[in-house]
Amino acid sequence: MTALPGPYVRTEMLPQQPPPIGQAGLVRWVRENLFSSVLNTTLTLVTILVVFSLVRHMLPWFANSVWTAGSLTECREILDGKTGACFSVIADRWNQMVFGFYPVELYWRPILAVVLLLAALAPMLFSGVPRQLLWFSVFYPSVAVWLLWGGSLWGPVLATVGFGIAFMVYQTLAAPLSLLSLMVWWLWGVGLVAGVAQSIVPLDLTEVRSHEFGGFMLSVVIGVTGIALSLPMGILLALGRKSDLFLIRTVCIGFIEFIRGVPLITLLFTASTLLNYFLPPNTNFDITLRVIIMVTIFAAAYMAEVIRGGLSALPTGQYEAADALGLNYWKAQRLIIMPQALKISIPGIVNTFIGLFKDTTLVIFIGLLDPLGLTNSIRADVNWNGIYWELFLFVGVMFFIVCFSMSRYSMYLERRLKTDHR
Repeated sequence: MTALPGPYVRTEMLPQQPPPIGQAGLVRWVRENLFSSVLNTTLTLVTILVVFSLVRHMLPWFANSVWTAGSLTECREILDGKTGACFSVIADRWNQMVFGFYPVELYWRPILAVVLLLAALAPMLFSGVPRQLLWFSVFYPSVAVWLLWGGSLWGPVLATVGFGIAFMVYQTLAAPLSLLSLMVWWLWGVGLVAGVAQSIVPLDLTEVRSHEFGGFMLSVVIGVTGIALSLPMGILLALGRKSDLFLIRTVCIGFIEFIRGVPLITLLFTASTLLNYFLPPNTNFDITLRVIIMVTIFAAAYMAEVIRGGLSALPTGQYEAADALGLNYWKAQRLIIMPQALKISIPGIVNTFIGLFKDTTLVIFIGLLDPLGLTNSIRADVNWNGIYWELFLFVGVMFFIVCFSMSRYSMYLERRLKTDHR
């Protein structure tokens, strides 16, 4: 009878072995994400065929592109029957696509305004930037208006000072008086004090009229201004819609539902034509300012609903906690409720911002030459008559860069504010 082997006890550790090839690295990712099932495999193969077909047809168009011709006819002569893009139109008209009809010798002003915009946004968007720069962020709108439109610096700066005056009145007296003081300062104080300050310390630049704005610069001016103003307006409208005061709640609901029920193009036509009928005779109300106002209130209505969703998502315990701490309404909103609601609403807020920025192209219908409007102007030139895809591709790339940057920042902000550790 054969004896059974005794128990085997290992006395040393086995050397570490690499994982199987199919369970690590690129092979595992491809297997799990592209070929994990029959449906997934079919979709992957179909996608590969579509991408291959697009690349096969578009690659020669990019590879044979021409950048040095002076007209579409010269491009076709250089291509000599081959398929290729005529990007010479971008090299020839890039300044018009970016700056519109802004005077060439003054290009440094919008460029400086964009650089200062990045500096003003940095302390608000990134936690590592010194908070002292927020003072520059407060006065940046005045500096930007001065750089872009020219004229005296004192008017825009003193208009910004009005918010400080209203805040001091609010702290010492009452909220209604703060709004009254702001209106009085804007209507009478700014003009009087600006005239005296300009006579003592003249700070002015060559004026540029709004009809000289155009191209991507016009989209940035309308988009950035609309984004900056629609967020605080949306917050106030959302709070008003959830208010217990019947009059405030009714007004906010009526405003939001009316604006959301009307197409933006209708509001732009109203800003372009009908608004003058409600103004005093001989009033010259800048068309760009009218468009900014309409775009802002349109975005604010949508922003209010996004933020109201964030407020509704908060558990009742957060409101009860604020009451238990003895905080008044505004302190509770500022310290407890609104930070959490805005955190929840980040995807919707950024989505509204992206939509607002893309909607700036609608100003073409009221005669403002945004990048899309300038493509028609460029094609009207006999040298570039008949060119299409190159201009549209350039406009699309510019908008994609801005919108994709906003999307990536929202993802970064969500990761930074994530506290659930899941």
